[in-house]
Amino acid sequence: MTALIKPRGLLVDFGGVIVETANRTGWQSKMAELVHERLAAADAGSPQLRVADIERDIREGAKADSRWKDAMSRPFAPAELTYQEFWEGFVAGDWPVRAREYVRDNAKELCREMGEMKQERVTRDGFIEVLDFADAASIPVVIVSNTLMGQVHRDFLTRNHLTECFVEQIYSDEVRVRKPNPEMIHLGARAIGETAATCWYVGDNFDRDVLCGVRAGVGGNILMEARSTYDQPYELTVKADAIVADPWGLLELLRVSLERAA
Repeated sequence: MTALIKPRGLLVDFGGVIVETANRTGWQSKMAELVHERLAAADAGSPQLRVADIERDIREGAKADSRWKDAMSRPFAPAELTYQEFWEGFVAGDWPVRAREYVRDNAKELCREMGEMKQERVTRDGFIEVLDFADAASIPVVIVSNTLMGQVHRDFLTRNHLTECFVEQIYSDEVRVRKPNPEMIHLGARAIGETAATCWYVGDNFDRDVLCGVRAGVGGNILMEARSTYDQPYELTVKADAIVADPWGLLELLRVSLERAA
């Protein structure tokens, strides 16, 4: 493990670091029923577009989105997918014109509803203690996260009374770039008046997080293990400065770095 600087800022990913996520069983079916109802209410439905067809296209669109995300881990400075590109392109490409226009025009709200419907989120054990330690040490914490709909993450933090624990929240759909684009980390560092070199960045995978940290030149590039950490879409030679199993491991790294700096 590389000796770590004392961080003047802590930049953290959302999924896999702050929260653990799990897809809800049958979410595609429920989302398909919602979309079918909305299309009918807007007089944009079609006899050729049944609930089962919509469910299939949502399921396959999500697969296309996942593969697109893997591909976008290769360029140096990828942009984020738009709400419209997801719904009109990945899901509704072969739908009747009026149905396709409806999801295009309502893509942002559909993404928000899909984000809430698709996943359950639970704060990772030990992360509250990390936030408490950072606050006591006057280390500002910023979220730097790829997501199709950052508002879903904001709503989770609000419901769990965590919003005030973060100085800023940087979400890829809102700033129009996505990791491993180093600008994501630079945006997080600038939000607290720092540079990447004075901050730690904590993510849960190699191709979007560790690679992004290397490209940005972070002072501490930390990998926190999560469910899909070692499912790499392609071979990478980048290495993290430290690997921790969970937030408790991150807390210990922070304690050690402050003790060494004292």
